[in-house]
Amino acid sequence: MNFAQLFRKKSIAQIQRDAASGFSDGEGGHGSGLVRTLGTLDLTALGIAAIIGAGIFSTVGTAAFNGGPAVALLFVFTAVACGFSAMCYAEFASMIPVSGSAYTYAYAAFGELVAWIIGWDLLMEYAIGNIAVAISWSDYFTKLVNSTGFLHIPEYFTMDFLSASRGFDAVNKLLAEGQTLQSIAQKPELSNIYDGYLAWTTAPQMGGFHLVCDLPALMITIIITTLVFIGIRESKNASNAMVALKVAIVLFVIILGAFYVKTENWHPFAPNGVSGVLKGISAVFFAYIGFDAVSTTAEECRNPQRDLPRGMIYSLIICTVLYVLISLVLTGMTSYKNLMVGDPMAFVFGPQGANLIWVERIVAVSAVIAIATVLLVFQLGQPRIWMSMSRDGLLPPIFSSIHPRFKTPWFSTIVAGFVVATPSLFLNLTEVTDLTSIGTLFAFVLVSLGILVLEKDKSFERKFRAPYVNSKFIAPVLFLLIMGGLAAYDSGSFFKEIAAAISGGWDLFKHKIPIIVYLFVAFGTVCMCFLRNLSLIPVLGFLSCGYLMTELGITNWTRFLIWLVIGLVLYFLYGSSHSKLGKK
Repeated sequence: MNFAQLFRKKSIAQIQRDAASGFSDGEGGHGSGLVRTLGTLDLTALGIAAIIGAGIFSTVGTAAFNGGPAVALLFVFTAVACGFSAMCYAEFASMIPVSGSAYTYAYAAFGELVAWIIGWDLLMEYAIGNIAVAISWSDYFTKLVNSTGFLHIPEYFTMDFLSASRGFDAVNKLLAEGQTLQSIAQKPELSNIYDGYLAWTTAPQMGGFHLVCDLPALMITIIITTLVFIGIRESKNASNAMVALKVAIVLFVIILGAFYVKTENWHPFAPNGVSGVLKGISAVFFAYIGFDAVSTTAEECRNPQRDLPRGMIYSLIICTVLYVLISLVLTGMTSYKNLMVGDPMAFVFGPQGANLIWVERIVAVSAVIAIATVLLVFQLGQPRIWMSMSRDGLLPPIFSSIHPRFKTPWFSTIVAGFVVATPSLFLNLTEVTDLTSIGTLFAFVLVSLGILVLEKDKSFERKFRAPYVNSKFIAPVLFLLIMGGLAAYDSGSFFKEIAAAISGGWDLFKHKIPIIVYLFVAFGTVCMCFLRNLSLIPVLGFLSCGYLMTELGITNWTRFLIWLVIGLVLYFLYGSSHSKLGKK
């Protein structure tokens, strides 16, 4: 294989002809067999289902603790950054109305190797994201069931093996230091390790092996995978019903909570300054992950070129409004200092807040429903990306096999369920959940770049186009204003930190590598804007999502790059020799 073959592209014109004929996005033109049943309302609901999940019920608390009431502005900023990318996704969806999402878009814009990289990246995003979602659902479900007093799920069936083992070791260490088991149990900050200790000491043993696993996480994954396997119409109906219920509950919480807001809690608005607000970027962005999954259902839409753009943009706008209102209500009901909890919405209505226990229970139920819908949408998206990669020959043919009765990619759905269910049963993924954010942002960056690559191409129809705004002067002015603001803020601490890292040795320098590289890339992009009159919206999508990636830390970058290297090895072992484009 020569270098040029690595970047062979799929023809958008051919993809459009296949789609118009009812064929798949594979160049061979095999019948899709999927059922076209989704409209704008369904797609908007799927987007809301994917976005309103663990973020609004948990991570908003951490973000508010760091940034104070000003976290509402961070939700707006992050939504704008996602909005630029959403416009690019929408434009691609109107050009390429087939399954595959960013993978298929990259195949058309950059060629096969980049398409494989982004496809492999999306597999990580969806798999790790859903494992984290399944574990989060298990936590909420366990607390809800145990709080009723009618049923108790044993601790050894509510967590992973590693957490239980670590909890056992940590409690034993505290006991050796003179603390009692009773005193440890009464300390809220030690509740996690105490639960781990109980799980380890009460778990059944087989040959000395402690049987500890997260059974609810397995249960919900099996239920959702079965629903997705049975069909898109059933998944749509379930999603619409759950979305209607959880949006109603969120609105109820906002309206009721508004009566308990104390405006003095909003002062100071940004108690920890800009740096405190920005600490919440990862948590806030995680709340928005998922709207791109809507694009994977393109072949099950009645009118994908019209409805996909609407569904993505409508869902993003609706969720942004809800996030901003929720963050303002939470920080108004109690001091931001009290929100470093895993369930802030329930907390503000609990004994330490408004003391409305019945509302606390309603929030707990809605959290279980909301997180289940996120799992549903991600389990819909992952098999359809595998299906698209298989059609192109980059994965074995069975991954694109459609069930004759249920009209779903049955093998891919089963594998996706297995990939999520098994790790969620046994593994602790606290340290790798940020990989979901970095993987998603990488997809957003490539989609934005793809629009820039294809913006001058007039050989195919666009049913939706992001508004063209000439970035020739706007981008340089924005860049200079931002750099000037950073130089002026806190006596230029931003640039001082970079200078200190460069002169402070590798241990300091490595943590600043992402932002240093970004600054050079941003400067080069601004120069290209001036020279090539690039469209402003994809440029802003590329730059804003690129910046958010720099906030995720060198450790996540290292893990992300290792994952991509593994993907490249698999591509050269199988995909490059089985590619259908390579056989033409």
